Amino acid sequence: MIERDEDGVYVGEVPQLKACYSQGETIDELMTNIREVVEMCLEELGKSDVTISLAV
Repeated sequence: MIERDEDGVYVGEVPQLKACYSQGETIDELMTNIREVVEMCLEELGKSDVTISLAV
């Protein structure tokens, strides 16, 4: 999910992953940032031995 806040900053969230969100001044910056956060969230899930399926 991507929204734009009142200051014009893009905020992205992956609802399937707990606490997986980021922001950026542009869509490109947001996408770069959210990819990094998704990788970190998936690494954490791997440690807990949980399987998740994401449609991109």
